[in-house]
Amino acid sequence: MSIGKTVLTLAALTLGASFAMAQDAGTDRFTLEKSDNGFVRLDRQTGAVTLCTEAEGTLTCRMAADERAAYDADLARLEKRVEALEKQVAEGTAAKSGELPSDAEIDRSIGIMERFMRAFFGLVQEFQGEEQGKPGDPVPNRT
Repeated sequence: MSIGKTVLTLAALTLGASFAMAQDAGTDRFTLEKSDNGFVRLDRQTGAVTLCTEAEGTLTCRMAADERAAYDADLARLEKRVEALEKQVAEGTAAKSGELPSDAEIDRSIGIMERFMRAFFGLVQEFQGEEQGKPGDPVPNRT
């Protein structure tokens, strides 16, 4: 059986058995199938196919050519992104979404924090008054 036929057979078996595998959590993640040049390993969770060869008692697995191309493309994209981020850090420039807030946004945020702090310190003063037991002070009805 050729590698192409083996891969197609494994893919069909995986799709057909996916419902049964979803119900049985105890199944093995990988399936090995003998091919002309070694073994084909199928990852049942991701669908990734790797080609495995045995040499000197060691099984060595490598990604299939199309998966390797996708992996290399993704790796190149991530390397470019890391380089761009490192350049931004080195230059001290902000990221795309790193714009500073406007004066109106700052004023609004300060107003919110000021109201919060006043309410918080008001509660602290009320609790301190309760602990000191000041006569004549109404006891707040708070939970």
